[in-house]
Amino acid sequence: MRLIHFCSAWLLLVFIPRGCHGGNILVLPAEGSHWINMDILLEALHSRGHNITVVRSSKSWYIKEKSSYYNTYTVQVERSIDQEFITKIIFDSITFERGAIPLTSFLNTAVGMIGTFVDAHSTVGELVSAMLDDKELMRILQDSKFDLVLTDPCWGHGVILAKYLNLPLVYNVRWLIAGEAHLAIAPSPLSYVPITGSGHTDKMTFLQRVKNVLLQLINLIQHQVVVKLVYQKLCDKYLGSDIDFNQLMLDADIWLMRVDFVFEFPRPTMPNVVYIGGFQCKPAKPLPEHLEEFVQSSGEHGVIIMSLGAFVSELPSDMANGIAATFAKLPQKVIWRYKGDRPATLRNNTLIVDWMPQNDLLGHPKMKLFVAHGGTNGVQEAIYHGVPVLGLPLFFDQFDNLLRLKERGAAKLLTIQTVDKDNNFQDAIQDVLNEPSYRLNMQRLSRLHRDQPMKPLDTALFWIEFVMRHKGAAHLRTESYRLPWYSYHSVDVVLFLTGAVLLVLFTFVFSIRCLCTKMCTSKVKRE
Repeated sequence: MRLIHFCSAWLLLVFIPRGCHGGNILVLPAEGSHWINMDILLEALHSRGHNITVVRSSKSWYIKEKSSYYNTYTVQVERSIDQEFITKIIFDSITFERGAIPLTSFLNTAVGMIGTFVDAHSTVGELVSAMLDDKELMRILQDSKFDLVLTDPCWGHGVILAKYLNLPLVYNVRWLIAGEAHLAIAPSPLSYVPITGSGHTDKMTFLQRVKNVLLQLINLIQHQVVVKLVYQKLCDKYLGSDIDFNQLMLDADIWLMRVDFVFEFPRPTMPNVVYIGGFQCKPAKPLPEHLEEFVQSSGEHGVIIMSLGAFVSELPSDMANGIAATFAKLPQKVIWRYKGDRPATLRNNTLIVDWMPQNDLLGHPKMKLFVAHGGTNGVQEAIYHGVPVLGLPLFFDQFDNLLRLKERGAAKLLTIQTVDKDNNFQDAIQDVLNEPSYRLNMQRLSRLHRDQPMKPLDTALFWIEFVMRHKGAAHLRTESYRLPWYSYHSVDVVLFLTGAVLLVLFTFVFSIRCLCTKMCTSKVKRE
């Protein structure tokens, strides 16, 4: 019996992965769908014995004040980026896109949103000021002896607080302030790295590359406007005028990137970038009884689910009625996440819900098709479970996410302008359902995604604990971002070498000329 106990204990020591037990982590998350995947990461960290503290706004609409696996500090603010703010932006964008021609659509996305963009970041700046002006809160945070700050850098609050507390910094990241995170930290040749919003793949024509460069210039202008008007002022006030926010933002120890190269186009990367795409995905659990009964009633035809994400509560009534009328013609059962007015054309084969267990539904054997807006979470879950996608992108990165699936033959795309015209929606559904290549290609992506030495969530946990164990990961951080642009691109070296070559050529030509002149002069004298 003692031998059995000894062997059991030995096996536990060998096979249970070592962690950094008892770590103390300070978290500054973003709202909305960004919080959904951060929450999964926090729950996993808590299960490994770490203490989690979340700083949230008093106007937070996603982050609960009380939780069984994290503590919170609530910062009182007058305004915040709430659900009403986001919903209005998206609804206005849908309305605009339906009547826009391509050029005006591009200009509205690239230029017209700058004012809204600055206003949104200004609310985050107010949160930072309220947080750092609260001396009692700052004293508590400093006395808590945190091991690191974990944040989503699409907002700049976590970056500034980490520097203020002088703590190592880990990102749960895909986006920075005005663009995809790779563009800031890694070499990103615009000849084959498409900018978000361009609608291009990594194979671009000349004119597409022109558009790609112009869009990147606009993104850089947006970034600099936000930094100058919001975040640099905060750095000057609270950290010192010698602190540059752009460098501060790039100084994170580890970048946990919420993509992988099954989904993303191949591109250069950096040693401190860790890919955790799909870390929120997991095997499907049994459905609630009422949903399971509805799914099973579909028989051999199977089930379609539709969700346009956490931010889209309703659609224009004519569009919603058109979508419901299309579903009514299908033999499949449909589960539609929708909070707007009940469409008049809805039929018994369509179940409208306020919320659904999306991951569990996608993993159900009767699942045939996912009608999705193209958010990162939904796309990754579709890849994980091998379910083909019919994409209806609305905003932000959604078109580009779906384009990556389309390029791999696993999705079909519609647009807001065309979804309710000429039976496009019904034809697209039938195409994806009846053409086997969509499902086969998505299942191939699923196999590639799952074939990894470690699960993405375990990879994320390892690197967070790595930073805690070693008080950072400075040995993985490149110094490239500290270089001025002319040094980074070796413009000074090129100019120096060009000058040296020109000097040698000038000297050679001058010497030849002098030699010829002297020879000619000698010849004249002899004559």
